Amino acid sequence: MHFIQHWKAYFTSIIAVGIIFILWDIYFAYQNVWGFNDQYLIGFRILKLPLEEWLFFLLIPYASVFIHYALKYFFPAIQLEKKTTKWVTYVLFLVGLLITVFNYDKIYTFVCVGIFTILMLLQIIFEWKYAQRFYLSFIIIFIPFFFVNSALTGSYSEKPVVFYDNTENLGIRLGTIPVEDSFYCFALLYSITLVFEYLKNKKKLRSTDEN
Repeated sequence: MHFIQHWKAYFTSIIAVGIIFILWDIYFAYQNVWGFNDQYLIGFRILKLPLEEWLFFLLIPYASVFIHYALKYFFPAIQLEKKTTKWVTYVLFLVGLLITVFNYDKIYTFVCVGIFTILMLLQIIFEWKYAQRFYLSFIIIFIPFFFVNSALTGSYSEKPVVFYDNTENLGIRLGTIPVEDSFYCFALLYSITLVFEYLKNKKKLRSTDEN
């Protein structure tokens, strides 16, 4: 894949998008929307977030979005039709909008699903072609994400590494994972993909102009 040639744009995208999302994490931590069990941590914190959480925002997006590009490389013909992608987007937007509007009083739900809903609205407006592949890729990406997040939320331990104030979420779990995490994960990874594609294409255009 020679993916190393894109590392500058890739890490720039991860960090740029990650900053926006980690600001919400910091806010959640200060509002006690969620917390972290020191039993499993080194103990070093920055703005109430453990060092491990900061690293999570670098390593998990890197590995997850890389899966998307690996699938694109090995299975280039597999993607949704443009019309199907459009209808999936409309459905996802409607679901996200309904959940957000009817749960404005639950801050974790409101923010996680709200960000996802805004992203789907932008997808409807701009009709980015990347969704045709990413919707399918996310199904595969969610498999390792599920097991990693399950470990953090208590599936394999007596006490969870990350615990939540259930009054601020829907209380619906996928195993031990709050359902909001799925919306949050999609929004984070697809946003990184969009920024990465923009930077990559910008570099390609610049190289073409120079030649």
